[in-house]
Amino acid sequence: MIYKNFIEKLQNSSFTTLETTPLHEPTLDSIISDLKSKDFLDKIDAFTVTDNPLARLKYSSLLASIKLFDRFKKPVIWTSTMRDRNKIALQSDLLGANDFDLRAVLCLTGDPANMSDQPKSKGVFENNSNLLLQMIYSFNNGMDYSGKMFKTKPKQIYPFAVINSYSKSYKTLEKKILNKIKYGAVGIITQPVFDKQNAIKLLESFNNCSSMFDDDRAKSQIIFGIFAITKLRTAQFLASHVPGINVPQLWIDKLSIASKIGEKEEYKVGMELSLNLYKDIKKIHNKTHIMTADKFDIAKILLEG
Repeated sequence: MIYKNFIEKLQNSSFTTLETTPLHEPTLDSIISDLKSKDFLDKIDAFTVTDNPLARLKYSSLLASIKLFDRFKKPVIWTSTMRDRNKIALQSDLLGANDFDLRAVLCLTGDPANMSDQPKSKGVFENNSNLLLQMIYSFNNGMDYSGKMFKTKPKQIYPFAVINSYSKSYKTLEKKILNKIKYGAVGIITQPVFDKQNAIKLLESFNNCSSMFDDDRAKSQIIFGIFAITKLRTAQFLASHVPGINVPQLWIDKLSIASKIGEKEEYKVGMELSLNLYKDIKKIHNKTHIMTADKFDIAKILLEG
């Protein structure tokens, strides 16, 4: 019932997820303790858990998701990347997660292994994230990817996907969105959005794609990524080094002026820009994914702003 309500809310009401990033530690206790101390968890519908972002070693996404689900009795979308696993390992994780009633999966291709902090790491990359979406489609039809039927049909799995938030060619972006909906993504989370008009254009492109289906895939939803920028260097890094994201020059200019005054002013201006954007995005399409790099006090400001 928890996942049925979760998906119904995604499709028919406001919807908010909160990203958590496990640490380079053998325990998740600090994150769980921090979350337990917050009084805004009733305002989020699910946690998401990252899977070794930037190919840097962290606590297991799957095991972290099991712990969060057990502690908070709230849906968790666990991230699984193609970078680190072949078809056998990916499907094995899906089977094990199913037994723990962990049934929402964010399917990613994953950052390149050569970005890793682990020496001479090699990526698996049997295919991109669409392959994982196809595997989940097979599981939801009672069989593995090879077509071999399970004696016990897995519980329904709900796949999520990601998409860039900006493109010089939205037609190219639409092709990628269309494929993800085609392979069954119930929700597509965008990279962080920093401009209202960008969000409007993204929503239009998404609606163009979802309108091409006349079955349950037409109920797929776009979920706008929200990342609060509180430092000039963060805005500059995102603008210069992260493909598929567009940070308006206005943000960089305002943060640049504020940074010359001091850190407090820089934080104040960044939070004001971020909070105003969050409010604008919710008026356009009230389905958001909050990313704060585990700075949950910032999430609190957004959610209560």
